[in-house]
Amino acid sequence: MSDNILQLVVFVFVTALIGGLTYWKCRGQNRNNGQSQTKEYFLAGGGLTWMFVAGSITLTNLSTDQLVGMNGNQMALLVWWELAAIIGLIILAKVFIPVYYKYNCTTTTELLEKRYNNKHIRAVIGGLFFLGNALIYMPAVIYSGALFMQTMFKVDIPLMYIATAFAIVGAIYAFFGGLRAVAVSDTYNGLLVLGMAVLVVFLALNAIDYDFTGIPEERLTLIGDADSPIPWPTLLTGMIFIQMYYWGTNQTITQRAMAAPNVKEAQKGIFAAAGIRFLIVPAIVVLPGIISFKLYGDIGDAAYGRIVGDVMPAWLTGVFAAAMAAAVLSTYNSLLNSATALYVCDIHEAYFNKEPSVVKLSGYVTLLLTSLTLVLVPIYQQADSIINLLQQLNGLLSMPIFSIFVVGLLFKNVDARAGIAAVILGVVMYGMLTFTNSPLHTDIHYIHLMPITLIVCVTFALVVNKVVFGLNAQWAGKTPDLDGATQTLIQK
Repeated sequence: MSDNILQLVVFVFVTALIGGLTYWKCRGQNRNNGQSQTKEYFLAGGGLTWMFVAGSITLTNLSTDQLVGMNGNQMALLVWWELAAIIGLIILAKVFIPVYYKYNCTTTTELLEKRYNNKHIRAVIGGLFFLGNALIYMPAVIYSGALFMQTMFKVDIPLMYIATAFAIVGAIYAFFGGLRAVAVSDTYNGLLVLGMAVLVVFLALNAIDYDFTGIPEERLTLIGDADSPIPWPTLLTGMIFIQMYYWGTNQTITQRAMAAPNVKEAQKGIFAAAGIRFLIVPAIVVLPGIISFKLYGDIGDAAYGRIVGDVMPAWLTGVFAAAMAAAVLSTYNSLLNSATALYVCDIHEAYFNKEPSVVKLSGYVTLLLTSLTLVLVPIYQQADSIINLLQQLNGLLSMPIFSIFVVGLLFKNVDARAGIAAVILGVVMYGMLTFTNSPLHTDIHYIHLMPITLIVCVTFALVVNKVVFGLNAQWAGKTPDLDGATQTLIQK
């Protein structure tokens, strides 16, 4: 009982400390200063320095769905998701961020409205991003966080009780703080999460005396065969496009970079996030899982929680619980804030009220999304691997949406309706080819399907533009919309 009390005291103290530091940093800064309510609430008034951009990008992406899901595969191969992400971050910094700033975007989809000169395409893609957050990412984060806590502490509390607590606290944070509080807390939490995760790696290595003998070769290799989660040829096909979509157009990630005062500050933050991903993240998302295979065998998504509970000293488990709770809450409230921004800016302001009460409206959307998250958690409990399910589901939206950004940046004189038609085709095609209950299901790996879907969508948009709407798409060339360096990178 004394250990449990100590864990609880430490957990509460660390959590309260981070909350206090966040309040101290943000107090008095939520002033308009000529900014609209929307800019202040969703872009922190353009006041995030590079450190907070880097911290928020890192912890928005790194949560229990990564730590639990990747370690749950119990193999080194999953490290390719993190290494490939570095390329995605560089493309975000050098290609997309200058464009977003040039167009003064609040959401990534605002770029589409301005390139296609049509508000409907912004609303459609914003709606798809919104649904992706609501139906895929948010319930996955809450489920994996609840599973980790349940496994690590070996408690009999129903998983839904833990999930409900996470969802409610995350919703409160997102609603009352806006992006500024989310980004600041992400950075403080990120220092704690990364430090504790690195400590777990060393404690786990020590538990096996740094001896990897007895672990099957397929668990240690970086060259995946056809039956592995990442067959090696996929690194040359769909992997890079997935990263370009996720880091370059995903509102939840790019919103942090768009909240810096200028392009240069945003790029510094993105490069710092890339450095963290290269130096720290690969080890913490695969090594504990591999080591747990040697200790316990193939136990799937329960691997990370179990090894942490076994190797972590009792007096530190409260700190680690606070770190993991912080990771869950940071990712969840980031998803909430970005989803709310998409609804308010892309849909509500465009069709219902140009000047709504942003805070009040955000509260209603937050309540709806939180309720939906908890309804979907039981579905994710049935998944064999949370990270593989996430990546597969992500494909439904990623390439169809990315194709519209590609067409919008590389071509002009394209009707927005052609782009919307291509998105619909891409979602239907990918779903029918991927999911096993479809009569068109194929055994082609879903990562290989990514570039196929992208090419089909881009081609379809251009053909429909010509045949149905009678417009000839023109290569954008060196338009005044883009600076020379960005134009060159896009063309490459």
